[in-house]
Amino acid sequence: MLQFDELSLRLRGFKPELEDLASALDIPSVKKEIQLLEEKAADPDFWNDMDESSKVLKKTGSLKDTLASYEALERLYDDAEVLIEMGNEDEDLSALPEIEQQLRALEEGIQSQRLATLLSGEYDGKNAILTFHAGAGGTEAQDWVGMLYRMYNHWAEQHRFKVSLLDYLDGDEAGIKSASILVEGTNAYGYLKSEAGVHRLVRISPFDSSGRRHTSFASLEVMPEIDDDIQIEIRPEDLRIDVYRSSGAGGQKVNKTDSAVRITHLPTGIVVACQNERSQYQNKDMAMKMLKSKLMEIKEREHLDKIEDIRGDQKEIAWGAQIRSYVFMPYTLVKDHRTGYEVGNIDAVMNGDLDGFINAYLKALAHGELNQK
Repeated sequence: MLQFDELSLRLRGFKPELEDLASALDIPSVKKEIQLLEEKAADPDFWNDMDESSKVLKKTGSLKDTLASYEALERLYDDAEVLIEMGNEDEDLSALPEIEQQLRALEEGIQSQRLATLLSGEYDGKNAILTFHAGAGGTEAQDWVGMLYRMYNHWAEQHRFKVSLLDYLDGDEAGIKSASILVEGTNAYGYLKSEAGVHRLVRISPFDSSGRRHTSFASLEVMPEIDDDIQIEIRPEDLRIDVYRSSGAGGQKVNKTDSAVRITHLPTGIVVACQNERSQYQNKDMAMKMLKSKLMEIKEREHLDKIEDIRGDQKEIAWGAQIRSYVFMPYTLVKDHRTGYEVGNIDAVMNGDLDGFINAYLKALAHGELNQK
C-alpha cells in the first residue's frame, strides 16, 4: 500500500544516519573498552585502590550508557521495519499512527545522540552546578529567578538527571534572591553550559496594581563539578569562611542549624555558599568544591594560564547583557540572541522544553557560528 511504501522510504533514510552515528561514536571501540574495563574490575586486587576503582566503574557506566542509547535506536529501527512490513501485508491502516510515533522517536533519538558527539570539551561529561541570581527589577526579578529555578528543575527531571539543592535564599516578598543546585548525570555540564548568562523577562507584572509591563533580569552561572583528582591550589589565607544559620525554600528543604557555610575568595571577590548538607563540615567541603569549580570554569572560559589571573569581574545583570529574552506581553516569544533560535510556545519553555535552544547552541558552537553577547 502507498502509505506503507512512503513510511518504508522514510525509514530507510535513517539507515545511513544510524551508520554515521555508529562511526562518530566509534561503537566497536566502545564495546572493546567496556570489555577491558570489566576485566579490570574482575581482578581480585581491584578494590585495593578505592579511588581508581571508582573511576573505572564510573567510566564503565558512562560507556554502557552510550552503547545502550545507540542499541535502543537500532531496536527502534528494527521494530519500525517489522511494523511496516506487517501493516503492509495485512493492509492494516490502524498501524500507521504507531509507526509514525516510532519514526519520530527514531529521528529525535538520532538527533539527540548526534548532538552528544559534539560534547568533546574536557568537562562536558561532568555534573553541572547551576547558580541563579536576581538582577535589576526588585521583587519582579526575584520572582523571575523562581520561575527559572523551576524551569531548569523541570528540564533536568525530563532528562532523568538528579537535582540536589545546595543553597537557597528566599526573595523579600516572592521568588528567590539566589539559589544553587547540582545537576548530576552524563554530559549535564556539556548541555547546560549553553544556558550560562543573563535571562530577560518581559511581562505584565503581577506585583504592579496598575498592570504595567515590566522588564526583569536574572543571571545563571553554570560550572562543571570538578573531581577531587583535579588539583587547584587555593591558599588558606585567600579565603574568608563564614558560618550562619540555614534558611530558605519555604522552610522545608534545608536544616535550620548554624551549619551553613559561605566562602569568599578574597583575591577575586567570588562568593560561594552551601547549606543543604547535614553538617558544617559537609557544607564546607561542598562549598570548596563549588569554589574550585567556579575558578576553573572562569580560567578555562577566559583562556587564562593561572587561577591567580582571575579578576572576578562580573557582567551587570541588566540591559545589553542578556543571552535570551522571554516575552509574555504583548506577544509570546522566547528568543536566544546568540543563535537566533526562537519559540512562540512560552509555556512549554517554562515547563522545561529547552532542547531546541541547547541543540541550536551546540550546533553553532561546533561550527563557530555563535553570536556572543
